[in-house]
Order: sequence, then structure tokens, then C-alpha cells
Amino acid sequence: MDIALLLVRLLLAGVFAVSGVAKLADRAGSRQAMTDFGVPKSLAGPFGVLLPLAELAVAAALLPAATAWWGALGALALLLLFVAGIGANLARGRKPDCRCFGQLHSTPAGWSTLVRNAVLAALAAFVVWRGYGAAGAGPDALSWLGGLSTAGLLGLLFGLVVLGLLGIQGWFLLHLLRQNGRLMVRLQALEARLGGAAAPAPSGNGSQRVAGLPVGSAAPDFGLRNLRGEEVTLEKLRAAGEPVLLFFTSPDCGPCTELLPEIGRWQEEHSEKLTISVISHLSAEENRTKVTEHGLEGSVLLQEDWEVAEPYGAEATPSAVLVRPDGTIGSPLAEGPDAVEDLVAHAVGGHAHLPMLHSNGAHATHGEAVPAPSKVGAPAPEVGLRDLEGRVVSLEEFRGKETLLLFWSPSCGHCQNMLPDLKKWEANPPKGAPELIVVSDGTVKDNREQGLRSPVVLDEGYRVSDAFGAQGTPSAVLVDAEGRVASTVVGGAQAVLQLAGAGRPRIRRK
Repeated sequence: MDIALLLVRLLLAGVFAVSGVAKLADRAGSRQAMTDFGVPKSLAGPFGVLLPLAELAVAAALLPAATAWWGALGALALLLLFVAGIGANLARGRKPDCRCFGQLHSTPAGWSTLVRNAVLAALAAFVVWRGYGAAGAGPDALSWLGGLSTAGLLGLLFGLVVLGLLGIQGWFLLHLLRQNGRLMVRLQALEARLGGAAAPAPSGNGSQRVAGLPVGSAAPDFGLRNLRGEEVTLEKLRAAGEPVLLFFTSPDCGPCTELLPEIGRWQEEHSEKLTISVISHLSAEENRTKVTEHGLEGSVLLQEDWEVAEPYGAEATPSAVLVRPDGTIGSPLAEGPDAVEDLVAHAVGGHAHLPMLHSNGAHATHGEAVPAPSKVGAPAPEVGLRDLEGRVVSLEEFRGKETLLLFWSPSCGHCQNMLPDLKKWEANPPKGAPELIVVSDGTVKDNREQGLRSPVVLDEGYRVSDAFGAQGTPSAVLVDAEGRVASTVVGGAQAVLQLAGAGRPRIRRK
């Protein structure tokens, strides 16, 4: 039992010694941690120095047998204080950076932090319980070490070295496995893009499966520090009342670095319409060298190990998602530089040029409401748009025939990739194929240059596309011969061409 008590004391002394020295070496971080945990700013400075000094005093008191009980009591008091502070913040939904070991290891306080401190508190309580009275708290650490033979000292030293190496190896293996997992996800995403997957595969109900969280679902909350050491939460980002664009990036991502000048420009030009937050990882210095010249230092938030990106489904960089002012998801996840640029264009007032669907028919712009999308089986909204010759085209003209409305844009890269296949379909439509109406934006000249045979009508204000719930291009919806909506809106070239082909799967009204 004496040896067990001694080992527990040595463990506690080591933890408190490392923690105290690390906090003194990072006094600015210690003061900030005090403030984040609710200590008044006027007291954060003195407490930021007194706490590490108290930890060092506890570590020193745990070594001699004469003071070990008092050292264990001090350790127990500090650990219970830590547990209470962490628990109170977690109960309020806050996860401040604990900086428990200064810059050696600094992560947002969570349940693992609470459990770690609780275990250490239990060990300190064990020493307090066993150490009071004549039995003492075990042998004196220095005397015990001095009484060991040369072989014993060498054996102890060897054991400590082995334990240290095993700890380092375990830490390295854990981070290697995490890094390998992230790398595999990125490789899979890259292979999908290189394999020509222009759009995600349709889901079982005929609608397009999109990346990220469902539109309209609650956006996961978070609390991260920016490069200035200030804690930023999603709630703070939403406080301005504008949509929030979360841009997931990494200092070692080439396409991300190329987008940084654009991110800086978007922040400057669209600050009244959109709040942009750059969520990165790795060290502050690695990020600072990348973003300072673009004026983004205050906008970059640092995650420790993708703990924010993963709940949002961001498995690759660059990617981005919109969060509405009410705290709900406002767009599917945009992956890749082009998709991110299109998402920003959509957010600040334009339509997105990507196979992207919004489930509830609301713009991902300023929280403004648009008509709810038409449901399958409901009468189709009237088109009533002018074609390239200036003539008003109406769906009534196509009554008695199935009609496919294709939502299009000449400036959409995905549309241009689809254009050759669309022209082949026009030249030789399959048996039973529907009539086609192309609902497009852009100028008459740009649309004429597309060379399409089918009627092209201009939806400059996106009135018709909004009415059908088409929030991206290319996308399409089927209208039956009776003038009713006969399918959900699908997005992406593959899904659109499938809906246009004979024998296609459809969702019909009951």
C-alpha cells in the first residue's frame, strides 16, 4: 500500500508541476482562460499567476512524507474547483479553452476534460483518506529514491523511459490514424470528382442526395478561438442578423490558399449581407502566415482536430455551408473552389450555379421568404415568361403533353458540361420523352449561343424557379399532361437526363 500511495503522489506531483510551469510560460493564455471560465477581467490577471504558483506548491508538498497529506488536500481542493468550473460551463452549453497545460496542450473543455479531472480528484482523495494519522501518506519520495540501489535506480529510470516512449508512440499512432482517416476521405472525394461524378447520386425517393446536413436542420453550435486568442461562438457570428458562411479550410490545402484572396474580397464587399468565418486547423502561426495579408486574421477560427467540420459533414477542404440567422442550415455543403464561389454568389443575391437543392424552398440569402415549392400532385405554377424572340410562353400551350422544365444558366459551369449531352438528347429524344422548356437566366445573346433547339424562356428574377423550388442549376422538374407537378425537383446533369429519358423512375401523385 505504501508503494501505491507513493506512486499516486508522484503522478499527482508530476501533473501539477507540468501544469504550473506551462501556465507560467503562457501567462496571456492563462489570463484568457480565466476570463473564458467566468472570472472577472479585473481578477483574471492575478489569478492567472496565483493558480500556477498554487499548483507548483502542491507538487512540491506531495513529495516529502511530512507534507504529503497537505499537498494531497490542496490537490483535491484545486481539482474539485476545476471540476465545478468545467461542469458549470458545460451545463450552460459553453466549451471554453481550458489551457490546462498552457501551450503544451490546449483544447476546448469537454466531457473528457471533466472526467480527467474527476479521476485525478479521486486519486487525491485516496491519498487524503489513507494519509491522515499515524500511517502517513507513504514513504518520503526523496528518501525512498535515495534508498534504492544502483540497480534499482537504473531499473526505475528504464521503466520511466519505456513508459514515456510508449506514451509518445501511442500519441503518435492516434494522430496518425486520425490523419490517415481524413486523408482517405479526401482521396475518395477526389476520386469521385476525377471519375466524372458531376452530381451526387439520386436518393431512393428520386430526389438528389446532397452533401452536408439537411437544409432547415439545426446548425451544430461551437466555440473556437481566433488568431487573436478571442473565443468566437456560432451565436456571436449570428448576432449581426445576417447569414453566416462557414468556410472550412486548411493551411496545407492548395485550392484553399488560392481562395483566400477571394474570401477577403467577399468580406469587404458583402459585409452587410453575409458574415464569413474561416474555420481552419493546425497551429496559429501556420494559419497566420497564410491569411494576414488578406485581412482575415480576426475571421480565422482554429479547431483542434476537425471537431467542428465533422458535425457539419465537411470531410474535405475547401468546403462551405450557409447558416441562416435563425441558426438553421441554409444550404447543402458546397465542396471545391467553384462550388464555394457559387454558394457565395447565391448568398449575396444571385442563384447558385451548382447542382444544389434547398428542401424548404427558402433562399439562402438574407432570411427573406420565397414561395414554398410546389408539391408533387399540385397544380404547376404558371410560367408566363418571354422566350428569346420576346413571345410570352405559357405552360397552357403544352397541356396534353408531359413537359420537363429545365432550370439553366449560360454562366453555370455544370450546365456547360451537360450541354453536349443535352443537345444529343434534343437531336434524338427517346420514345416517350417529354417536351422540354429551358428556364434560364442571363441575356438573350448568351442563351442563343447555347444552340438549344427547345424553347428557352428568361426567368430574370427567378420567380418561376423559386415557385417550383429549384434553387440551383442545372435542375429540373416534370409536369404531367394535366398540368400537375409529376416529380420532385432533381439537380445535377445525371439526375436531369435520367428524368428526361424514357423509362425513367418518377414520383407520381397518388
